[in-house]
Amino acid sequence: MPTIAQRVQQHGTTIFSEINALAQQHDTINLGQGRPDFDGPTEIIEATVEALRSGLANQYPPGLGISDLRQAISAHAQRRYGLSVNPDDGIIVTCGASEGIFSAIMGIVNPGDEVILIEPYFDIYLPAIEWAGGIPVYVPMYPPEWRYDPEELRSAFGPRTRAIILNTPHNPTGRVLKRDELQLIAELCQEHDVIAISDEVYEHLTYEEAKHIPIATLPGMAERTLTISSAAKTYSFTGWKVGWVMGDPSLITGAWRIHQNVTFAINHPAQVGIAHALRMPEDYYTNLRHDYAQKREHLLATLQSSGFKSFAPEGAFYIMADFTGLHDGDANDFTRFLITEIGVACIPPATFFSPEHRHLARQWVRFAFCKRDDVLQSASDRLTRLQELRRPAHDR
Repeated sequence: MPTIAQRVQQHGTTIFSEINALAQQHDTINLGQGRPDFDGPTEIIEATVEALRSGLANQYPPGLGISDLRQAISAHAQRRYGLSVNPDDGIIVTCGASEGIFSAIMGIVNPGDEVILIEPYFDIYLPAIEWAGGIPVYVPMYPPEWRYDPEELRSAFGPRTRAIILNTPHNPTGRVLKRDELQLIAELCQEHDVIAISDEVYEHLTYEEAKHIPIATLPGMAERTLTISSAAKTYSFTGWKVGWVMGDPSLITGAWRIHQNVTFAINHPAQVGIAHALRMPEDYYTNLRHDYAQKREHLLATLQSSGFKSFAPEGAFYIMADFTGLHDGDANDFTRFLITEIGVACIPPATFFSPEHRHLARQWVRFAFCKRDDVLQSASDRLTRLQELRRPAHDR
């Protein structure tokens, strides 16, 4: 009987699909998936609608992406980070950051190459490494501060190391890697001639004193870094799936050759809209951070008053919460309990670790606060039931 290929047999349904399906079966407020439940700025939508009506954006765009968007991406990198990227041969517009990451990995990793993964890692990284024939080498970040051990990182580099995948601001922990942490990675990359693949989709979402530093801006790293970002998180248009990869043309070539044989071209009108988005005034980003900071404080206060041990994330829009004392099972058990009994969905991040390190997240779950204020309040009302459920029966 015909069967599917061996390469996909071990990678089943993602945890997001499983949790979303379970949440839909119950009267659940879904704080699991990092998908805003509100639209981005109207003017971006209007720019996209105008592109649809113009008659100039309804056919295939250039495979690399329309020139206006690539120029806008280049100008954004220069304006915010002082990073010079050639829009003609240093940028590819991709089907979201996910396809950008896949194309970057497939374009540079050879069979037998080792690729360092800092755990917890976003779940799409591992399949791409394995399908490229690469060998993952895991370096965990440790709770509750979610920092890696410098010596463990150093020992992960070796003669077969081809790449390291970074994600900062980090999903799911909310960590924003500091300059000294990035500097060590940069030094090791140069010492071992390693490429950095840097996932920076949350680049505009940092709080208080945290500051996003692209590793490509560090000395000696521009020529050995592929930077991936997207419009999804910054402008709240996750359904448009417009992302990009940028870097030195010598590395971009590999990603381009994968991209042109996977999707070839990306939604043309949406590219016009995102080119407009990237030229938004600085006030937009200031207000975005302010609004998310308030949502962060709202959910953080809810979790702490409901009995979780949780810590304010430095970036992105997730909170990692320790449920010790609220439930006796592991994160998978607790997630299902929270959905079926409390009516709130979260994500068990243990699936973002290797089996060897999965125990580090046994008592942790991830909540997303990229939701309307009324939705966060409804979730808060439900989560307070956790205190009632854990009280002794004679005290109820």
